[in-house]
Amino acid sequence: MNLDQLRTEIQPLRAALLAHPLYGDLKSPAALRTFMQYHVFAVWDFMSLLKALQQRLCCVSVPWIPGSHTSGARLINEIVLGEETDSDGEGGFCSHFDLYLRSMTRFGASTTQIDRFLQLLRAGASVASALQSAEVAPPIQRFVDHTFQTIDGGNVCEIASAFTFGREDLLPGVFQCIVDELNQNVDGSLSDFQFYLKRHVELDGEEHGPLAAQLMTNLCGDSVANWQAATAAAVAALTARLAFWDGIHAAIAVA
Repeated sequence: MNLDQLRTEIQPLRAALLAHPLYGDLKSPAALRTFMQYHVFAVWDFMSLLKALQQRLCCVSVPWIPGSHTSGARLINEIVLGEETDSDGEGGFCSHFDLYLRSMTRFGASTTQIDRFLQLLRAGASVASALQSAEVAPPIQRFVDHTFQTIDGGNVCEIASAFTFGREDLLPGVFQCIVDELNQNVDGSLSDFQFYLKRHVELDGEEHGPLAAQLMTNLCGDSVANWQAATAAAVAALTARLAFWDGIHAAIAVA
């Protein structure tokens, strides 16, 4: 197996996600706020996948010990640089997660649940117990639980595959058009979210997408077993994302 064969295997799932009826729901500010209040957890757990890869490929402890996968460490550190300390559009730097939170605040989307969840994590709660105590919706819990099953039980190829193929490039071009149109009707309060999306398009297409693909090739090498595990992880990640999209679709319908 190889990268092209993996991509062929997951193409039907990607197509289903990119054509999901969820995008047709986002016709009002209220619907987009609901989407953001769910989706912010996917932005957070994407960062958790990224840091799991950094832990496995780079030395992040003291004393420092030279790693055995220098090329992988280089690739993942380049991605971390952009995802964790990107331009904030105001002359400073911030993570894409923090940029998303700022976008939510300025648009009037509630950050109560994600703030409570992070507060519990900082106090030492496990991810599972923090999700329950913060009373997040079941679709969020199931999605994040799946990610952490991969982080806790997967090998580096499986984690890299979930990271590479469950990315936020699953927000299609039509999503940007929806946000642009809504922004005209909400006095520009979506400008920060437009900037967030713009940075994702630029980095995913020009830098992080190709880097992640190269990382997959380097990690899996010529091992059929590695490629099979990576393919299974990609299918599972996209299936979990599809269920998550279904959950948000349902939540918007009853909001």
